[in-house]
Amino acid sequence: MSAAFLLQLLLQVWLPIALLVAAGGLWVRFRPQFPAETLRINLNRLVVDVFAPPLLFALSAQAEISRELLTVPMLTIAGIAVSFGLLYPLLYLSPLGRGLSRETRAAVLLAGCFGNVLFMGYPTLTFLYGDIGGSYAAFADVLASTPLVWTLGVWIATRLGHEGGHGHSLLRTMLTLPPIWGFVLGFAVNLSGLPVDPLVKAAKFMGQATIPIMLFTLGLSIPWKDLRPTRPVLAAVTVKLLVAPALVYLLARSLFDPLRPPQAAAILEVAMPTMLMAASFADRFHLDVRAAALTASWTSLSFLLTLPVWIAVLGP
Repeated sequence: MSAAFLLQLLLQVWLPIALLVAAGGLWVRFRPQFPAETLRINLNRLVVDVFAPPLLFALSAQAEISRELLTVPMLTIAGIAVSFGLLYPLLYLSPLGRGLSRETRAAVLLAGCFGNVLFMGYPTLTFLYGDIGGSYAAFADVLASTPLVWTLGVWIATRLGHEGGHGHSLLRTMLTLPPIWGFVLGFAVNLSGLPVDPLVKAAKFMGQATIPIMLFTLGLSIPWKDLRPTRPVLAAVTVKLLVAPALVYLLARSLFDPLRPPQAAAILEVAMPTMLMAASFADRFHLDVRAAALTASWTSLSFLLTLPVWIAVLGP
């Protein structure tokens, strides 16, 4: 991996990400008349209902569906399972989680399991693999991350995060998610072979707002005045960025040798930082919002160091 490659990665991926996250932080500092928490919740709703569905429609409608492409969500699911399998005993059965509230442990567990596979995965994988990289990100998100967030994630939040749990219909929650329907419709158009290029272009144009808004929202969520990580947060960061991707890498090497771009992209997706909606998800289910945001912050900052390592291991 040459210095020129790293420079282009910095300029094309990290710089816009850093500027948008910083813009969110500056908004918190200089626009106190517009509460960051309210703005964050409203922006998340806008993305989920308006901008993410057309983006996922466009990506799934254009994707060349193949057996290799489907290995991306398969390995992404494996990464989420590995993270849960490592973090659950650490947070709930070991001294590391002793003294923490159920709300805090569940928030850190969620943040350590679910990655930013679309909003940060999309620009990273398109830089590395071109347009097909966007399809890798879309398939990892909608066939792996999003369904598990709204099933396993809701179960963690309601059953592990609260004494006695709260009743939620998981199927009903999933069926009311517009991004799921955007992806399903795109998939249907793809399989039908209908000539809908103008519609796909329009949907892609609409969806371009998704990533900048979510990165700005991350800047709104970071607790800038107190970034000191706790030991459970550091454990989640280590599992999310290093241990889980390493184990999935070994799994992929045992199943697919040599690794092809879809499998390498899936490992990079497992190595992505915490999902951008971690704080809003925690807020929705009355968990520890600060713990979720702190974990998201440290995984996002540490990602600047771990991504070059994984690219060097996997090859550009």
